[in-house]
Amino acid sequence: MALPTAIYTTQQVRDLDDHAIERLGIPGYTLMKRAGESALRILRTRWPMAHEIVIVCGGGNNGGDGYVMARFAQAAGLTVRVLAAVPPAELRGDALRACEDFMTRAGESGVQPFHPAALASGEVIVDAVLGTGLKGAVRESMEPVLRAINAAGRPVFALDIPSGLSSDTGLPLGDAVRADSTISFVGLKAGLFLGDGPEYTGTLFFDDLEVTPPATPDFLPKLTRILECEIREALPRRPRNAHKGSFGQVLIIGGGPGMSGAARLAGEAALRVGAGLVTVAAAPESALAVASGRPELMVHGVDDAAQLHPLLERADVIALGPGLGRSDWARRMLAAALDWPGPLVVDADALNLIAEQPPVARRNWILTPHPGEAARLLSHPGANATATNAAVTNAQVQADRVGALNQLVHRYGGVCVLKGAGTLIGTSGQPPAICERGNPGMAAPGMGDVLTGAIAGLLAQIEDPWTAARVGVLVHAMAGDAEARQGERGVLASDVARELRTWVNLR
Repeated sequence: MALPTAIYTTQQVRDLDDHAIERLGIPGYTLMKRAGESALRILRTRWPMAHEIVIVCGGGNNGGDGYVMARFAQAAGLTVRVLAAVPPAELRGDALRACEDFMTRAGESGVQPFHPAALASGEVIVDAVLGTGLKGAVRESMEPVLRAINAAGRPVFALDIPSGLSSDTGLPLGDAVRADSTISFVGLKAGLFLGDGPEYTGTLFFDDLEVTPPATPDFLPKLTRILECEIREALPRRPRNAHKGSFGQVLIIGGGPGMSGAARLAGEAALRVGAGLVTVAAAPESALAVASGRPELMVHGVDDAAQLHPLLERADVIALGPGLGRSDWARRMLAAALDWPGPLVVDADALNLIAEQPPVARRNWILTPHPGEAARLLSHPGANATATNAAVTNAQVQADRVGALNQLVHRYGGVCVLKGAGTLIGTSGQPPAICERGNPGMAAPGMGDVLTGAIAGLLAQIEDPWTAARVGVLVHAMAGDAEARQGERGVLASDVARELRTWVNLR
């Protein structure tokens, strides 16, 4: 089953389970059997040559899913070894029933106490130990089980979520299983996408077990996935009589002394995504370097607001910040740009300069901070905060990226793009969006400048900041992934800027 768009909190998925059982009349054990059957189907698709599997079962419903899967696998002719991380005598409810049904077929000897050496007998290890029931740190008694699974040297298939991983934050709660593949049931959990979640999850599969979330506020997604089809919807084929004036004018304000490269990268990215005209307003000493790097850009050396004013009059969108710096020149450019009423894409030192001022909300801008810039933006006391509030740290932003995103949107308005692994996009009245694409090779100088230019170039064509941000983040990540196919080390921002063209022309 294809992954759905909606992503939920752990509590929402539990509530959805309850809805299925209490409102839809689906017995809990029926859901467990559906989960076990689906898991076996994915395992046989993912590892078609595997005939011997080891299933490690815990004490809750996740363990019950494992026992059901073991019964179905044995009936399908596979050699199954079940290792109980929790003694069967301690099981309750549907998990106990699943264990008893398996032992009815396999005999009591079919379930053995967990022992690390027994893991070597399987071609695939199934993790059915903790699931989403984990509410705090992994218990000391379970840590050796999870460490042994990781050390076994076998591919690991996790049921619902890798054991030890927070299903809300994606942070490991002590030791956590590193799965090669994971199948999630009923609803996608946020922890599979946030934090370290993708690193532990591996390839993700999904089965809703025939449970559909009701259209009520309680089941408004915590996050939504950005889909490739959004690119085609936002960027239809161009009419044959189009001209460059049809696709907007972008003004890049940046390229302070010694930082011409950032403005050039942003300008090229805006061109590569299809903006009609792109102008760069740079410090006079940087203008020649920007122009020589990309002749299609119109470059002006400006020193004050009076020289910037004619360029502002012609612009449809401003990208503010690439290579801006924090000099007096930068502050003059920032003040002039913030007085302009049109849409802005704000990045880099423009964000750092804004963070030094009292927070101002604006409806028509897109802020694109990385976690460090987000921390500085949130450290300035807001209207309802006290001056004694401690500064927000990068680590705090990373520990609760969705919370930080929501605070940024509440404080500054508009659209916020919180960059990083699993870039998040937020705006008022919409569930935040998450981008699953991208790779570590994109942690390179200038990559943020390319993103800023791409979003600005798309905003000049699309005119809706929310859509432009979503599509810009996705095409930037897809371009980065394309460049990383030959290896993640050595990917350059200019490589990604050039590759953008491929992904804005999907058909």
